[in-house]
Amino acid sequence: MSDTALKPRARAGGRTARRSLRSTTDSTMLPGLVNALPRCEVMDEEKVHLIDAASMDILENVGVVFRDDIALADWKRAGADVRGDRVHLDRGLVRDLIATIPADFTYHARNPAHNVRLGGRHAIFVPMTGAPYLRDLDDVRRNPTLDDLAMFHKLSHMSPALHSSAHHIVEPYDHPISQRHLRITYSSMKHSDKTFMGMTTSPKNAEDVMDMCAILFGEEFLETHPVTTGNCNGNSPLVWDETMLGAMRAFCRRNQPVLCSPFVLGGANTPASVAPAVAQLNAEALSALAYTQVIRRGCPAIYGHYLSTVSMRSGAPMAGTPEISLMNFMIGQMARFYGVPWRTSNTLGGAKTFDAQAGYESATTLSAVMHSGANYIWHSAGWNEAGMHCSVAKFVVDAEQCAMAYRMAEGPRWDDFDEGIAAVKDIGPGGHYLGHSHTQENFQRAFFMPELFDNNSIEQWVAEGSQEITARALTQARKLLREYEEPRLDAAKNEELLDYIARREREIPAADALNQEY
Repeated sequence: MSDTALKPRARAGGRTARRSLRSTTDSTMLPGLVNALPRCEVMDEEKVHLIDAASMDILENVGVVFRDDIALADWKRAGADVRGDRVHLDRGLVRDLIATIPADFTYHARNPAHNVRLGGRHAIFVPMTGAPYLRDLDDVRRNPTLDDLAMFHKLSHMSPALHSSAHHIVEPYDHPISQRHLRITYSSMKHSDKTFMGMTTSPKNAEDVMDMCAILFGEEFLETHPVTTGNCNGNSPLVWDETMLGAMRAFCRRNQPVLCSPFVLGGANTPASVAPAVAQLNAEALSALAYTQVIRRGCPAIYGHYLSTVSMRSGAPMAGTPEISLMNFMIGQMARFYGVPWRTSNTLGGAKTFDAQAGYESATTLSAVMHSGANYIWHSAGWNEAGMHCSVAKFVVDAEQCAMAYRMAEGPRWDDFDEGIAAVKDIGPGGHYLGHSHTQENFQRAFFMPELFDNNSIEQWVAEGSQEITARALTQARKLLREYEEPRLDAAKNEELLDYIARREREIPAADALNQEY
């Protein structure tokens, strides 16, 4: 799963050498990505200003609904024009507020070796979240449990290109909804020492997450160090609700970043055209980004979105469409125009199984995401069936695809250029490079060799069982789980976290509804 090179095809010992290198998995996390690829910018400066002007016009003259009394009072104090629950935002006020959002910051993980920088050229890959079903180690679609969630957190920990364990990759149905956030957060903290996400499913839940982060890292540390990420989804078109705004306040007050994410179903809750849709979602994102700075000036925040286009035949959300790629390119330009880090969604698929459709959809969006210059690259592993399930097989293949994209985004290496040119002179016409010293010294890093793609002859493929990629991926997932070693929590902090969970589970009645009051 690391940046392993294509081995030389020597007859003697070649296969043995390959088996030896594959016998143990190098699960060392890759450093945060520094994306060296040229950004694909589909708008010239005039079009960027056109989108900005249209978005500001929407904020000033159409307004955004904030369905939350506290937010409305906050906006009045900040000088906004508040009419009922609709907030009209002067462009000067918006620009003044978003100017204090940090252009980049560093996430601090439980293991300092896993700290990652975000913003500018710096990016991270984060697994999918929120699936109500999974396709398990036997490729059976079913409801998940807390043990299934732990399995995905372990796979996240074992995947070098994934920089986060996220949060509820799948919903643990064996725990009450009202208390579920506590166990989800603990699983993220326990099974990986990478950075993670925090639940924002209610303001009370978000406060619990902040309290658990304070136990793990220390209250004073939170004041100056981002350690987790919250996601606040808007209700497009142009609505932010009480649940998301309350959760946003819980995170921002503790100086923890949130993704300000309009939820775009292009053609259903936006205009049925790419450029006007981007103008609308840009206005929505700006309104939330500005509000983070009303809550606490200078707190980190991330321009977010979820992008899907809607089939005009069925109304179903689609993945991997050209318009999604175009919107990613455009949103990247707008985020850079405002000088804020931004989030996108990565290997999305609408297929019902891990088939060719899932692969094409995911690869199309992955390529666009890498060339768009995104920073917080969410939903990078496992997403299928429009997010209705997380596939174990797709999870490990997606994670390897992220490793391949990581290698591509590093750009060409030049440190052995002179040695490589010297090898051309040594070998000359008609020779081969397999035995040359340059090849021997560089073969392990020269070319990425995927573990999960089969490039053997058909005869060898048949001899080895004719396995399709789903079967190979599930075999790999089992191998990763066998090799997984838990990064132990500090014993005292672990006990304090468990005591906190026990107390809150006594205080919060078990119910099939989100906790809004306890």
